[in-house]
Amino acid sequence: MSERPGNVFMVVAPSGAGKSSLVKALLDHDKSLVLSVSCTTRAPRKGEVDGREYRFISLEQFEALRQSQALLEWAEVHGNFYGTPRDLIDQATHDGRDVLLEIDWQGARQVRQRYPDAIGIFILPPSIEELEHRLKARGQDAPPVIARRLLAAGGEIAHAPECEYVIINQEFSVALAELAQIVSAARLRFSSQAVRHAPLFAQLGIPAAH
Repeated sequence: MSERPGNVFMVVAPSGAGKSSLVKALLDHDKSLVLSVSCTTRAPRKGEVDGREYRFISLEQFEALRQSQALLEWAEVHGNFYGTPRDLIDQATHDGRDVLLEIDWQGARQVRQRYPDAIGIFILPPSIEELEHRLKARGQDAPPVIARRLLAAGGEIAHAPECEYVIINQEFSVALAELAQIVSAARLRFSSQAVRHAPLFAQLGIPAAH
């Protein structure tokens, strides 16, 4: 059983499935969640702000973080590097706050090594055709990049079984409600409640789970 009262939620999806939009809406809905802001070597997209969507850093800065073991996980995705600083997550979960990671399947595997109780949530598109439509509609990538993302989507989706939960993002409001339900339910897991309410559990004579 984890000794940290805070939960770690990992939201995983192929590009274009709506992961970022769902995460943003969930954070607006649940102010108690802490977003883990990853660092990346890719250039900011239109509307993105440094320190909000990502920490945009150079390849040299990224390598320095990796060499100093300051990253919980890191991966190369579509020719760019992404990583998760570990200090914020360690502190937040220790303080009893729940952390949300918007992450790829490679990173999720690495996070589980440190947080075995981390909760994986995979976001699926309703179809590959719809995924292609969304990638084109958002207008952020050139056609060759979209083609590369679609080609990679099949391999990424194959890792959905590694997550505890799967949400099909056909109707956004329904998917958001399902995501919020998962977070609420996870907070009631025995392992979380036993740490958050240790004095009560001790008073009631409830033994710790093994």
